[in-house]
Amino acid sequence: MIYELTYIESDGTVPYRNLAIEEYLLRHVKPEECILYLWQNQHTVVVGYNQNAWKECLVGKLKEDNGCVVRRLSGGGAVFHDLGNLNFTFLVQEENYNLEKQLEVILKAVNKLGIHAVKSGRNDITVEGRKFSGNAFLNLDRHCYHHGTLMVNVNVEDLSKYLNVSQEKLRSKGVDSVKSRVANLTEFCPELTISLLKEKLLEAFEEVYGLSAKKITPDMLEKKELDQAEEKFSSWEWIFGRRMEFQYEIDTRFPWGGVTMQLQVNKGIITDMQIYSDAMEQGFISRIPEYLKGCRYGKEDLCVGMYRVPALNDGERMMMQDIQRFILEDGMTPAAGSEGQRRLYGNI
Repeated sequence: MIYELTYIESDGTVPYRNLAIEEYLLRHVKPEECILYLWQNQHTVVVGYNQNAWKECLVGKLKEDNGCVVRRLSGGGAVFHDLGNLNFTFLVQEENYNLEKQLEVILKAVNKLGIHAVKSGRNDITVEGRKFSGNAFLNLDRHCYHHGTLMVNVNVEDLSKYLNVSQEKLRSKGVDSVKSRVANLTEFCPELTISLLKEKLLEAFEEVYGLSAKKITPDMLEKKELDQAEEKFSSWEWIFGRRMEFQYEIDTRFPWGGVTMQLQVNKGIITDMQIYSDAMEQGFISRIPEYLKGCRYGKEDLCVGMYRVPALNDGERMMMQDIQRFILEDGMTPAAGSEGQRRLYGNI
């Protein structure tokens, strides 16, 4: 049960600091507490934990325009943030994680503004079929968060300018462009401001949980731990990781997300690999390399390696089976890659 509500707003728009605050709150949320954290990033592309930043974002163009690239802890796809966007994070311990209740806070706040919003699929909130909020999720040592975007008055031209969204992904959503898929809340409530939305979110937070929220500020958090986390989130290693020279690649999209595996093979044995995905289940994706390194580079051997990857729930087991089926049935056929580089899929 939740017996304590805590409300906190970020005091800045630097993405590395904002993600550091989020991680701090995640690690320190108490057993019977629910925290609502509201924050904004200025001119930023945020990539999911398992994504290839170079592939998802026009990094050079963004940096030329004084923007930032940052990698979050949760899975899912890349998103663009500017000051027309408000981010929210609910933080609880595992036994009190309740996605429906958390989404009820968002829906109730938006409904207070006269906007009829609905949950769509697993991780979107829409108005009239257009998305204004994408959500992602994380469970770290039984400490959980659910966070997402709220598009109030985002510069949609910039959204399209910096993100590389595959046509295959757009087709899977039944649209032909990013701009046609999303909507700003000001289209439905022209007088809406970020401040007003924050006010409605706090009201809805207290109403849904039936408690008054204690307000805290970032300067009440432990500075040394925040500084260390900010240093991590701003580091080149965290944002871009290592770029491996690869010989073979497995690349496809499933209903639950896209997967790209890049493989180094020596004498028929997989010696190294990188995996990228916009799947929400970031933990399952990140466990795969450990179990495929050392496998023989053959369909059956790769499938056996995939079978060994720990799948902790029905969703992860479905992902494992889908990847195995793709390897066995569609596998790898020669194809040319993007970004001017030949990507060999190699026949198995």
